[in-house]
Amino acid sequence: MLKRIIIFYFCLVTVQVLYSQDNKWLTYYEMSACKKTPRYNETVEFCRKLDSASTQVKFTDFGISPQGRALPILIVDKNGHFTPEEVRKSGNAVVLVQACIHAGECEGKDAGLCLIRDIIIDHKYPELLDHVTLLFIPIFNVDGHERFGPYNRINQNGPEEMGWRVTAQDLNLNRDYIKADAPEMQCWLKLFNQWLPEFFVDCHTTDGADYQYVVTYGLENYGNTDKDLTAWQKDVYLKEAETSMNAAGFPLIPYINFRDWNDLRSGLEAGVSPPILSTGYTAVRNRTGLLIETHMLKDYKTRVNGTYEMLKTTLSIVNKEYKTLQTLEAAADTRCAGAGFRKEKFPLGFDESKTDSVMMDFKGFEYSDVKSDLTGGSWIKYSKNKKDFRIPFFNNTVVTTSANLPEGYIIPPEWTAVIGKLKLHGVSVHTLKQVRNIKVKTWIFHDPKWQEKPYEGRHPLQVQMDSIETVISYPAGSAIIDMNQSTARLVAYILEPASDYSFLHWGFFDAIFEQKEYAESYVMEGIARDMLAKDPGLKKEFEEKKANDKHFAASQREILNWFYNKSPYHDSKMNLYPVGKIFDRKEMVNGEW
Repeated sequence: MLKRIIIFYFCLVTVQVLYSQDNKWLTYYEMSACKKTPRYNETVEFCRKLDSASTQVKFTDFGISPQGRALPILIVDKNGHFTPEEVRKSGNAVVLVQACIHAGECEGKDAGLCLIRDIIIDHKYPELLDHVTLLFIPIFNVDGHERFGPYNRINQNGPEEMGWRVTAQDLNLNRDYIKADAPEMQCWLKLFNQWLPEFFVDCHTTDGADYQYVVTYGLENYGNTDKDLTAWQKDVYLKEAETSMNAAGFPLIPYINFRDWNDLRSGLEAGVSPPILSTGYTAVRNRTGLLIETHMLKDYKTRVNGTYEMLKTTLSIVNKEYKTLQTLEAAADTRCAGAGFRKEKFPLGFDESKTDSVMMDFKGFEYSDVKSDLTGGSWIKYSKNKKDFRIPFFNNTVVTTSANLPEGYIIPPEWTAVIGKLKLHGVSVHTLKQVRNIKVKTWIFHDPKWQEKPYEGRHPLQVQMDSIETVISYPAGSAIIDMNQSTARLVAYILEPASDYSFLHWGFFDAIFEQKEYAESYVMEGIARDMLAKDPGLKKEFEEKKANDKHFAASQREILNWFYNKSPYHDSKMNLYPVGKIFDRKEMVNGEW
């Protein structure tokens, strides 16, 4: 009898110890019955526990936010390699996963912490780290995350409280990858360039319609990255991911974007993500980027589980394909830097074809479209009845804007902010050692128009332009960007003025549109008459402008300023793009850099 009692108590103590151990490693999210997500301090505390418990985990930060919070990152490596140099030497591929760039969309944070715990502490999937080093950013937008509350995501079903979409400076980090105004983004770019991950994952939650899918995805398969890398994404990664996720109960579909908002039957469309977005940026850096968008109306636990499975699936695929992926991306970098890349027109703008589509099956819900008696507008009402639809999918992109790429670009040294941002992006910049006259192509701008309302803290510019070819004297210290480098795609998006994401568009060169010198009317009245008397062509142009522009014809100031800007006294640099394109490689003599 005594023996049985001893055995009973031994078993009871063993169960209690095991329960205590298991409970110790439950995440905050799990301890809340999967209804809550941790705050910043609680997240950091769990990351530190993982670091303390295993030699395979290092918790550190990659910068400081404007409100003074460290930007957290976990480095997970089977062999305890925690520097880019060590990891490269080991041959591992690097997978960078980030969560909470929009801090109210927090599934990635909880899914990532659970997955790392399961690998490191519970030893469930140790093979996922055989050939992969995982970088995990649980919270990117740390300041927005701490603007915590229950009313931050009106369209979203849980968790009970969450962070805010944008940073403390009211900047959307997922619109900031090119201009890099946010200090957080500047830190991220430094991290990215140090590690140059083979695979990038950005975790989000959708807005939009109701449908049956838990997980939707985005991959840059529509023409904005290397063709061989695109083929791998479509034919290898995506096929295996679809099979694996379907088996796990999470069938995949591309990110939901209806052609006519709220009208499912109008069909889905998918295309190129611009480089101001995370996956669009990694695409022009010749790296694979995956967007995970879980469905906002599913409960939080289901969304976290879907993200968990997608992360696990991705690590599994990259582990098997790591050598192939590394080879493809190295080849893409080489091609991007090669002369052949510059012989073809480079696409800067894309749009989805409005006529070319394929039919696809779509798992949705029955819905009705009624006229609102409150607003008079369309009110979509979804039912709980599942329905399979057959709808068109517009996934064929067409190029709308392109450019001839030069051998290099040159920027006068006074444009320090522009040159500094290029370096921040990992662009190799050479410095002209002495004054040189260089033949370049550039642009004269006219009719500039700035967006009235701010967008991401700026007033984007639209402008008309005329290209010119000329010789310009560039001072010592001018920056030369040789396009014989892997960042050539990115450089083109930044410096080509026709790009809707260029530094010109974002206002980095706004000062060139300001007139700084003017003529007094009593002086210009006489000069204008002399100009007309000497130049019959100018007189004809003047009369035509008066006839076609009544406002101009009625304004003495505008008339005299028009003559001033056609006189030898005008500012020759006004409206002139400071950036020159060098097409003759002989103009870029290495010895003079």
